[in-house]
Amino acid sequence: MTMFDLQDRVAFITGGNGGIGLGMAKGLASAGAAVVIAGRNKVKAHSALSELQSLGAQAEFVELDVLKEASCQQAIQHTVERFGRLDILVNNAGTSVRGQPEDLTAQDWHLVMNTNLTSAFLCSQAAYPYMVRAGAGKIINIGSMMSVFASSYATPYAASKGGIVQMARAMAVAWAKDNIQVNTILPGWVDTDLTRKAREQVPGLHEKVLARTPAQRWGKPDDFAGIAVFLAAPASDFITGATIAVDGGYSVQA
Repeated sequence: MTMFDLQDRVAFITGGNGGIGLGMAKGLASAGAAVVIAGRNKVKAHSALSELQSLGAQAEFVELDVLKEASCQQAIQHTVERFGRLDILVNNAGTSVRGQPEDLTAQDWHLVMNTNLTSAFLCSQAAYPYMVRAGAGKIINIGSMMSVFASSYATPYAASKGGIVQMARAMAVAWAKDNIQVNTILPGWVDTDLTRKAREQVPGLHEKVLARTPAQRWGKPDDFAGIAVFLAAPASDFITGATIAVDGGYSVQA
């Protein structure tokens, strides 16, 4: 296997039927991996599968409710039964509830934390024994610029994404003995369904993002294809517990 070859590797991507998840799925498929995209929206999944299969990839959709532990376990198990192994897990599923912290409910908090953070823990736990059996594994978590920066309207989201970084570091230490690398990507502002809603709800957000981003544009889901391949491939075998910004320079701009 060459440094970026993913032939005979199997990847499982939560929220892989759109946005950043689909961008990463396309990258992994282009490098030769079989790809399982997991989520709830079957219509989006059908479109995503068409894109992946147009690349010549083995691709499949599995229904997944990340709020349910049993669903996480069953989706991972289905993947292994279908393809015989699991090598790459991408914890990408996410949501946000925007509002000032004093206005949010406990239900808002738990929805965001469970979708963004707890699900990543549960899927990683479910994937672990299969990666141990394979003798290696790659876990890629999707954090956020809000893992680092603050925002008045996204307290649960920022907390969940900060937790993703620390969870990945702890797992990286725990599972290094098993040759499993665990890393986190910190996307900047990317043009997705989630951020389109943010632009509708937060006045001036579009202009503020462009003003701070040296690349002078919003990111695109396909901007995440390359980093996904790198973190899933042998090229990154000595990188674990890292956080890597993919943000057009947003995090280095004063």
